[in-house]
Amino acid sequence: MINDKLHNDRFMRALACQSVDRTPVWMMRQAGRYLPEYRAVRKIVPDFMSLCKNPELACEVTLQPLARYELDAAILFSDILTIPDAMGLGLEFIADIGPRLSKPLRDRTSIENLAVPDPELSIAYVSKTISLIKHELSGQIPLLGFSGSPWTLACYMVEGGGSKEFSHPKKLLYSEPLLCHQLLSKITDAIIAYCQMQINAGVNALMLFDTWGGILTTPAYHEFSLSYMRKIIAALPPSTPIIVFTKGGGQWLQSIAESGCRGIGLDWTINLDQAINAVPKEIALQGNLDPTILLADQPAVVKETTRLLEAVAGRPGHIFNLGHGILPATPPENVTVMIETIKNFKAEKASIE
Repeated sequence: MINDKLHNDRFMRALACQSVDRTPVWMMRQAGRYLPEYRAVRKIVPDFMSLCKNPELACEVTLQPLARYELDAAILFSDILTIPDAMGLGLEFIADIGPRLSKPLRDRTSIENLAVPDPELSIAYVSKTISLIKHELSGQIPLLGFSGSPWTLACYMVEGGGSKEFSHPKKLLYSEPLLCHQLLSKITDAIIAYCQMQINAGVNALMLFDTWGGILTTPAYHEFSLSYMRKIIAALPPSTPIIVFTKGGGQWLQSIAESGCRGIGLDWTINLDQAINAVPKEIALQGNLDPTILLADQPAVVKETTRLLEAVAGRPGHIFNLGHGILPATPPENVTVMIETIKNFKAEKASIE
């Protein structure tokens, strides 16, 4: 692990629930299609994964939003499906459709034969990208690494792509729970190795994207999603803080807080008062502006950003973010308005204690 002395440690201090001069801010998918400079880079590569696997270009697009906005953290530009890709499941991204895996895991043999990849061999491009980003950041702000959660990756790997129902992985869960656990255990081992590689390369914190945890019942969430995220957190160095984001997981905040994570990502459906009451003060909260607000006019952006900040004012450990990834149609100038509102809000108030 690389120890940084950060010029701007606002994000790391908030994640540790320490005092900050103002609320730190970054955005999920802050490097992406809403930026014209990203779209320009995207045009020179044949497909999305070619961009992810090119360390120089992945570094460039990671840094693009930092040149526009006064953000308090960078996040590695990559994708949660790097692990299924490394497992040989035939990943491709189809325009206007999304990810597709040509070899979905639909039977016992395919799951039993699935091998855990060595990330230093099969996903080494991510380590190289991190090294380039760290060099370019020069200790200005922290860098987040990330992974999909075991359950979320299993959803794609069994379904073969995105879905509204994910009927195939849920059928596996209920029909053959032991086989489902076998798959989740393999994915968990792969994620632990992958995250450790990111830590060794220099990320300052990690985020687990449990995008599809919210489609489960409460018993199934605890058994097939949260329990495996607990294993990942327990296996990684406690010096690297981890944020857990379960989309649709507002009803499980207390259980998530007991996972060993240092922060909880909140989607926009969660009432912040509920989250503040449910989560111990030593656990940071991240979120949770509805991404569609950034499609509205600028007075609405100011109003809703201020409302969210007022709801959390006085609680230590808040990181401003969206409740999910920024939408491609977002006007970049609306992001500027949001960030300026955050800066001005804290400039008028005492430090968060």
